[in-house]
Amino acid sequence: MMTSKLLSKTARAGAAAAIAAVLSAGPARADGETIAVFTKNQTNPFFEAIRAGARAAAESMGAKVIQYVPTKPDNISEQTSQVEDVIVRHPDAIVFDPVDFKAMLPAVDKINAAGIPLVNITDRLQQGKVVSFIGADDYNVALASAKSLFEAMGGKGNLVIIEGIKGSISSNTRGQGMKDALPLYPNIKLLASQPANMQRLQALQVMENLLQAYPQIDGVLAANDSMATGVVEALASAGRTALVTGINGSKEAAEAIKAGTMVSTGVADPFAQGCYGVIIALRFLRHEPTPPEVMLKPVVADKSDLKGIDVPLDKRTCPAL
Repeated sequence: MMTSKLLSKTARAGAAAAIAAVLSAGPARADGETIAVFTKNQTNPFFEAIRAGARAAAESMGAKVIQYVPTKPDNISEQTSQVEDVIVRHPDAIVFDPVDFKAMLPAVDKINAAGIPLVNITDRLQQGKVVSFIGADDYNVALASAKSLFEAMGGKGNLVIIEGIKGSISSNTRGQGMKDALPLYPNIKLLASQPANMQRLQALQVMENLLQAYPQIDGVLAANDSMATGVVEALASAGRTALVTGINGSKEAAEAIKAGTMVSTGVADPFAQGCYGVIIALRFLRHEPTPPEVMLKPVVADKSDLKGIDVPLDKRTCPAL
């Protein structure tokens, strides 16, 4: 009888201690989650920054990420195959940048059917169930980037635009923002607007052709920094000069601005997008409040203020949500 009473007192004491520990620890956490992160390709520094942000967020919150990247840039069939592999592995959540906002919808339907929470980043899916969307205000960041270049041109001169991927919602929106700045500067003449699929080498080749076609180009507006870098290389090879502006806010753009080969870059902050994608996925899994949407404000970095884009990715920390 005495032994029974002793055990009962011990059990009650243990239970009280456990309850006290839970109360003092705050909300319950379930660290150790696995987040699958999908980006479009291995060649664009924009997606490298997303992956770095995702890793930083996961490390700070006690989780881990698995990166899925097509070996062929922006390849629909390869990303579809990767989604099928992920569904079998069934991670706790997915952070997803679709290579195509329409073509990847059947894969998104499969993710939804498998019950895996999905956070959509960068390119907004046309439909599908998502926890949240995180992206840059592509229209206004492109509009601000164009104005930055046009002011640097003194409001006059010959312009060419290097567009992104035809049919991509992000590229289309950026292209519209860039072109909508033109009526504000009537003395700037648009000579040509051609796509280079967000790739440095393609932009270099497109710019080489444009330089042969037009003896006087004063400004070049590129829909991302990788293409702006290709433009800078083409200008240098041809012994020509022009003012160049890109979009994304990459470290390579920061170095070019410091060197004087680029005027500015619109900051889409892919590092923050990767951070927020993982943070929101983990908050959802931990039953914490999550916003339905996070849109980054348009910011332009130039030689007067690089906005921190010159900081190496491995030295950055995630901003607060």
